[in-house]
Amino acid sequence: MSQALDTYFRIGERIELGTHEFTADEIVEFAREFDPQDFHVDAEKAAHTLFGGLCASGWHTCAMWMRYNCAARERTIRIPWHGEGSEPEFGPSPGFRNLRWVKPVYAGDRITFFRTNIEYRPVRSRPGWIVLTLKGEAVNQNGDLVLEMENAVLVRASLP
Repeated sequence: MSQALDTYFRIGERIELGTHEFTADEIVEFAREFDPQDFHVDAEKAAHTLFGGLCASGWHTCAMWMRYNCAARERTIRIPWHGEGSEPEFGPSPGFRNLRWVKPVYAGDRITFFRTNIEYRPVRSRPGWIVLTLKGEAVNQNGDLVLEMENAVLVRASLP
């Protein structure tokens, strides 16, 4: 499509976004407000579930991925823009698909988040905009995959 956009978006490169340790207090606080199921809010009850212990809501894990993704965006796009037109401008996300919580995230787990920009294509209904498709992932301290998804973001950018 565009060598300048391929380089700018680092297409195909797996980028580390950061690492977060999930604490029991944080897990319970998030879950009480957004996902109040026993295995997220009560360590004693959680011990008797199929998880065997207190674990983070999958939505909590996703929210932390997004926090680290946003924080890393400016840090990871360090390549000066040398393409045609203005530098690409990030817009909203039209959504995600294939979200999988592969393994539970337990209190004390250190989760490292990743993003890989896969491809982009023009938005036919919105000239001057593209959809950037990416893969989001998270792994625990043992290297086990705990989260994966496909995400998309709208970007104002010109294609040659």
